[in-house]
Amino acid sequence: MIPALLSWSGGKDAAWALHALRQRDEVEVVGLLTTLTEGFDRVSMQGIRRDVLHAQARAAGLPVIEAWLPQAAGNAAYVASFARALGHARERWPGLSHIAFGDLFLADIRAWRETLCADLGWTPLFPLFGSDTAALAREMINGGLRANLCCVDTHQLNASFAGRAFDAALLAELPATVDPCGENGEFHTCVSTGPMFAAPIALERGTTVLRDERFAYADFTLA
Repeated sequence: MIPALLSWSGGKDAAWALHALRQRDEVEVVGLLTTLTEGFDRVSMQGIRRDVLHAQARAAGLPVIEAWLPQAAGNAAYVASFARALGHARERWPGLSHIAFGDLFLADIRAWRETLCADLGWTPLFPLFGSDTAALAREMINGGLRANLCCVDTHQLNASFAGRAFDAALLAELPATVDPCGENGEFHTCVSTGPMFAAPIALERGTTVLRDERFAYADFTLA
């Protein structure tokens, strides 16, 4: 089997990518790579707390390689942090050269990752790419995945959706302009339960805050 890292955001797509890869015989996920923001101690974009991230990793039975970013980091800072994290991973697992991503259908994002990985001497994998996101969302929910919306882009979706469970009721209420999996950045999720975890993670919902006059973040803490 080919050993691989998995780019891990703490959200449903990364979690389902892990589940999908574990159903196959050709790839073994050996660790997770997560980007966090300095000063906040949270996963970049998702806003998931670092201790929740590590609870997810324990539930998945995998170590985490952390890539740290300064606040308001640009693309160059991201690339440098990503490259350092891959270097740490290769020190831990000599010969490691594959990393998987949970991207679903954005061709430009895939092409950017392919170029970046090629420049760094890595091979990207996209186990969910090309999925019908409406069908995939139902597959996740029916497959036992439980997650909550932890970040909502209020330019695309009402802030009232922040914190809500990613379930059939939510899918039914999403506007037609919003992708069922939030692939266009409409929302991000925090996973607490699923077939990729050995046991559920008990989370408690805290307050919701608006940042940059755009992103509504619902805080989740370990119960």
